[in-house]
Amino acid sequence: MKVAVAADHEGFALKGEIIAYLSSLGHAVEDLGTSDNKSVDYPDYAEALGRAVLDGRCERGIMVCGSGVGAAVAACKLPGIRASVCHDTYSAHQGVEHDDMNVLTVGSRVVGDQLAFEIVRAYVEAEFSGAERHVRRLAKIRALEEKYSGKDAAKKATGK
Repeated sequence: MKVAVAADHEGFALKGEIIAYLSSLGHAVEDLGTSDNKSVDYPDYAEALGRAVLDGRCERGIMVCGSGVGAAVAACKLPGIRASVCHDTYSAHQGVEHDDMNVLTVGSRVVGDQLAFEIVRAYVEAEFSGAERHVRRLAKIRALEEKYSGKDAAKKATGK
């Protein structure tokens, strides 16, 4: 599997460890930065990661920031990206099996290297079940994206 991996400055060190781990498992990796621990804005890297998945360059993505939360929020702004922060192995594989999660986010301030490796492995080894109930729910998620995408929808939602 080809996996896009990105991080902000807080996730930079763990990103390198995850890339090495994925490579040791036989996965191809596209490193989308950052290239050091100087302060950067995580939405920029979440967008690049999401684009790599949506464009089909990579099958899945992994984003590392301090908590994983901001990266998940930013990545989910791209229609078609289903990102979630996971700090346990169950959520990492279940998110793929039931929700067809295509971006995993992890917090470098929350998990250590070894747990991150277990989470990453659970994520990349999982497959979407294709069960009717999961397909039905994904269709509803896509309908929500369509219903609330665009400037008009954002304007209605915020009143601005």
